[in-house]
Amino acid sequence: MQSFVSQHQHQIQGTLSGFDRLRFVGTLRRLSYLNGLAAFLAATGVLLKDFGETMLDLSRRIKRATEQIAETTSYGRVLYLASSSRSKEDYVRALPGPVVPVGPAGLIAVVSCVEPCRTYGVHPNQMTKHIELRPEFGKCLHYYFYLRHPTYGPMHVRLQTWLPFQIKICLNGRDWLAQQLDAERIAYSKKDNTFVALSDFERAQTLFDQQLQVNWPEVLDQLMQLFHPTHAEWVPPSYPLSYYWSTEQSEWATDVVFGSPAELDALFPRLVHHGMTTFDSRDVLKFLQQKVPAQGGLYSQFTGEVYSDLKQREEGVRIKHSYGLNSVKMYNKQGQVLRVETTIHDAGGLKAYRPKNDDPEGKLEWQPLRKGVADLHRRCELSQASNERYLEAMAAVESPTPLERLSGPLCRPVVKDGRRYRGLNPLGDDDARLLEGVQRGEYVITGFRNRDIRQVLFGNRSDDPAVHRHQSGRVGRLLALLRAHELIQKVQKTHRYQVTTSGRAQIAAIQAARRASIETLTAAA
Repeated sequence: MQSFVSQHQHQIQGTLSGFDRLRFVGTLRRLSYLNGLAAFLAATGVLLKDFGETMLDLSRRIKRATEQIAETTSYGRVLYLASSSRSKEDYVRALPGPVVPVGPAGLIAVVSCVEPCRTYGVHPNQMTKHIELRPEFGKCLHYYFYLRHPTYGPMHVRLQTWLPFQIKICLNGRDWLAQQLDAERIAYSKKDNTFVALSDFERAQTLFDQQLQVNWPEVLDQLMQLFHPTHAEWVPPSYPLSYYWSTEQSEWATDVVFGSPAELDALFPRLVHHGMTTFDSRDVLKFLQQKVPAQGGLYSQFTGEVYSDLKQREEGVRIKHSYGLNSVKMYNKQGQVLRVETTIHDAGGLKAYRPKNDDPEGKLEWQPLRKGVADLHRRCELSQASNERYLEAMAAVESPTPLERLSGPLCRPVVKDGRRYRGLNPLGDDDARLLEGVQRGEYVITGFRNRDIRQVLFGNRSDDPAVHRHQSGRVGRLLALLRAHELIQKVQKTHRYQVTTSGRAQIAAIQAARRASIETLTAAA
């Protein structure tokens, strides 16, 4: 990312990274599986023959409570939307009269709609001649509470009125940031969910970073209590049910704000062409933090689908690279903002450095990333790393800085701690492969070890102990060389290394210039 920004710094106002769309799901986990539901019904004395009537009565109570909440809005009632396919946000925006936030948390309107849902039903079992509970897909009434929250800005809460009473809460980090900027009286220009101008990018980024410090379970529980007050009434104290909050979808966007639309218009077509013609499946997997073989290609057991597509949207052109339910996208938003956005629906294959679930005080290890809000901070780290790798890859599109100027300091020998180290040769295949190895995307967060670079340089590990020692020693000397040139640094109390901030920008810029030089020579030949 730094290479891209430094390459176009004379055209860029500033950059901004943070939440875009966030969608949370609240689940009553004890009611999300048959045995848990059966235990709850037994504890509360509800017989299966009374299950339907009990749930219907509870649904009526939720409806009455929602109607009372809707009376506090400017419209004084629940607004029914017949078609679930119509955009509810557009429907609310098009409502007649002034949109005045009133009621709890700045409530604007309450919309009801019948939508598909996962629920339970009682069915006869022909084998046992008894009735039994079964999970099923059906339809039920859902309520949408649209509000302009004093802290988080425009958002909505979706409540399912039938078992298992799932709740979804959706907000936008850019709208939230606008509330923060207003509170500090920082001038800005915003179109839709995009800032096209800011008087203080540095302070705005600091405010954006503060969004990561929210106690989400507490905040989401407060919103649930406001718009689902019936929950506290029907759950018996002897069998408490609390909502478990998870992140159903997170969008983390990095905006590069150009000085004018003309500057971005001149660059964007080349970026799109590069993304569509250069990035292969392996590149997309690396952007999205998925493991790929060090020697190239994909693992033989890989069965997923990776694809890229290009679409023209109302707000601009969008290029999208997807693996499963996750994606990294690039837009030209509102004419002068280049947005790179990583969307995570599926946490599969992603890791968090944390203790095991059943041992919270135990040893920290790399564990599967959870969907729960406890791992939201890590999800944001991975998304930011994905955006940065994508922009670093885009730095290859244009590199006006001469290669000699970029590589000059590295080509000269250096003396550190009384020892002389040779200069690097970025144009040589050996040093270029070494620099490419330490710069790999999967090492951005966790760093790399001697054996990782051995795999990059020499391929599969040899079974010969003498060869293994020779390769390990050679890589150790190469890592010492990079440390002497201040391109990498040792991670304290580990055997891992990380590329320094200045080193990452320098290596990426050299790689971009080297590729451009090779392309030029190839074209000339």
